[in-house]
Amino acid sequence: LRQRMDKHAISFLPIVEKASRDFLSNIQPALRPLSTGHIPVDADVTPMDNSGSHKEGVSRTYKGHDGYAPMAVYLGQEGYCLGFELREGKQHCQKDTPALLARALRDAQKIAAQPLLLRLDGGNDAIENIEVVLAHNEAHEDLPAVDFLIKWNPRRQDKADWLAIAEQKGKWTYPREGKRVALFSVQTTRHWKGHDYSVRRVIRIIERTIDKHGQRLLVPEIDLEGWWTSLDVSEEDVIQLYADHAASEQFHSEFKTDMDIERLPSGKFATNALVLGLSVLAYNILRWIGQNGLLGSKSPKRSKAQRRRIRTVMQELMYVAARIIKTARTIKISFGRGCRSLQAFDAVYRKLAYG
Repeated sequence: LRQRMDKHAISFLPIVEKASRDFLSNIQPALRPLSTGHIPVDADVTPMDNSGSHKEGVSRTYKGHDGYAPMAVYLGQEGYCLGFELREGKQHCQKDTPALLARALRDAQKIAAQPLLLRLDGGNDAIENIEVVLAHNEAHEDLPAVDFLIKWNPRRQDKADWLAIAEQKGKWTYPREGKRVALFSVQTTRHWKGHDYSVRRVIRIIERTIDKHGQRLLVPEIDLEGWWTSLDVSEEDVIQLYADHAASEQFHSEFKTDMDIERLPSGKFATNALVLGLSVLAYNILRWIGQNGLLGSKSPKRSKAQRRRIRTVMQELMYVAARIIKTARTIKISFGRGCRSLQAFDAVYRKLAYG
């Protein structure tokens, strides 16, 4: 198997990626919208620790270890994976990202009928990504528009200047003594390839004169945060919608721990990219099984949830002991009398066999 993968990895990968996209497109998974009615599309880089190896492409990541820095794109709050692009550890998160996002948005609109909300963190604060969204909307005017929500990277901004602006425009709240928070929006013009883009930027400034332990500070402590967005909602809603982007970290964890693919097996970069592509197909199948088998009334008793971890899906449905019995004209699957997963297994089987 390894020899075949090494020899044909480059030609096999597009086939595997298409199989994963076709699976999601054919099953049309149920997706819960956000409060705004959007379906989130979350993209982020997650370093994979491959220290102590000499694999092709392994280099120093921003986490301080040697490994890879692949970028994943997830659809919906359920976390279906639209793509997982393997990258060298030293590669900056913005390199090749616009092309990845353009493909992901096209694929997402074949699966979700609702408007999409693209969410990115501060490492991808680039006008190129906003241009991708605007160009996609222009090319697909017949489809629901895609909005964006991207964390602003303040870089070398003067916090004192922004505090002065907040004094004039900000809506101040006082959570406790010695701490006040300002929220406001500004319209900013950004230039790219000879074009001007007017983009809304939501700003949050926190000023502390007393720390959380009650110690008075000689110099006030100022925190500056911001978000680029095309949404026409309140500043509080923008911040909350971005906070939900953190759920993608759990999806990363399910790949790396539940599916145990953090340390990729091959010394060849192309083969590891193929392994990652195959893991995406397996992940999406397991995610669909979990959403359809472990959330309804027939699932084994567990605490209420909107999503089950991949590990739970494997423990409850994939590792269930059973016997295959062949009779004259039928094949039967025989479970133990006390099998707690029988009804859930049957429900998923009927959807796959007769759906």
